[in-house]
Amino acid sequence: MKKLLILILIGIAANQIYQKYNVPVITNADIEQLNKPVKLSNFKSHKQQYSCDGRQYCSEMHSCEEATFFIEHCPNTKMDGNHDGVPCERQWCN
Repeated sequence: MKKLLILILIGIAANQIYQKYNVPVITNADIEQLNKPVKLSNFKSHKQQYSCDGRQYCSEMHSCEEATFFIEHCPNTKMDGNHDGVPCERQWCN
């Protein structure tokens, strides 16, 4: 009876160690799935939506996202008066 209890405890301990250090196996099917191109037709990139067209002020923007694009990608913008990286805090990004 004592030996059976010891074997059960060893089995439980071995199972715990196995589960802790178990590394998942990556198959060829997984690799093929990872190599498939992702279709992005439903997503628009910022570069497609917005372009630097000379606008500089919050009153010329239509959203916080647009203002953020402009301060990150376009020169001479005047939309972040306190220089905290958040543009148009009174109008769009509040």
